[in-house]
Amino acid sequence: MKKIGVMTTGGDCSGLNTVIQRLYRGATLRGWEFIGILDGTDGLCENPPRIIKFKNDTLPIEAARLAGSFLHNGRADALNFETAAKAGKIERFNKQIRKALLELKLDAIILIGGNGSLSLAWCNKEIYTGLQLVCIPKTIDMDIPLTDRTIGFNTAVQQLTSFCDQLMLTARSHHRWFVTQTMGRDCGQLALNAGIAIGATAILIPEIKFDVDALIKHIKNAPTDYGIILVSEGISLRGHSGKPADMISRKLTAAGIVNRTAYPEHTQRVGDTTAADRILATRMADCALRAIENNETYVMTAINDCKCETVSLKDFFDSGSVTADPNIPDIKTPDAYVSPDDPLLQIATDMGIYIGESK
Repeated sequence: MKKIGVMTTGGDCSGLNTVIQRLYRGATLRGWEFIGILDGTDGLCENPPRIIKFKNDTLPIEAARLAGSFLHNGRADALNFETAAKAGKIERFNKQIRKALLELKLDAIILIGGNGSLSLAWCNKEIYTGLQLVCIPKTIDMDIPLTDRTIGFNTAVQQLTSFCDQLMLTARSHHRWFVTQTMGRDCGQLALNAGIAIGATAILIPEIKFDVDALIKHIKNAPTDYGIILVSEGISLRGHSGKPADMISRKLTAAGIVNRTAYPEHTQRVGDTTAADRILATRMADCALRAIENNETYVMTAINDCKCETVSLKDFFDSGSVTADPNIPDIKTPDAYVSPDDPLLQIATDMGIYIGESK
């Protein structure tokens, strides 16, 4: 009988509980023991490691739709790769993780994380020697290479869309523009997809250069005197500092355009998991379990051309744009961005949405 462990790391998002519940269900049907590791690597650093032994009522199926992670994703002061590196204790930290995994006598561990967590798993792969490591990609940013979708993205788009739908009503009532700042880090997928969904007047993302004067002209020539300007948190404006939405808002105000800023913040990372994300979570859970059955290791589940299959962590790490991690010395992270030939960019232009100066 195999013994499988699972942990969630990095930022939380909707869909985590769904994939955990589906993993438990699939493991149980195979006759495997299934345990959850609490608080990610921080839980592994406790003596003994903080774990949950799953039973049928541990995470009921009706609760699997809820946002957040039943296993937690760590505290602000948690011991993880970042805090260990800053304290100069990374070697000691790695040894503790390795020791804990051996004590748990796992055959395989499933790590559900973003591109930072998956990169760390590959760069510190010796920690997982002797057991199978299977990763499942989750992030609302959609910045992970080699997969067309990540768990949590669809729900985040829906949450942001719902937030902006309500803003649009008060915008109309007061003949006012709302500059709304989205999450997404250096990737504009969240802003682009939600912007198309709500019919935004403008969408500013890190991948596309924009001109403030052109933006102002576009807004002044818009068929309405209200609307939403979506601004991804990763954009920059030469000669200005502060929150991106505030920078754009000040420019609009100076041009005589009445506007307010709005920050949906962490509401983008919550909300009942959408059907699309539940289906994706189920497919990736099934793919991860089949990978364990097939004795695969150092792999990531991925959706490509509607097929759910595994790709190697090495290929994941070598793909995309590999950049230095700002928080962890000597660690690099591969990022995926909005492609210049993304069809949504042309669709936005065709729909009269200002997206910058690339077209």
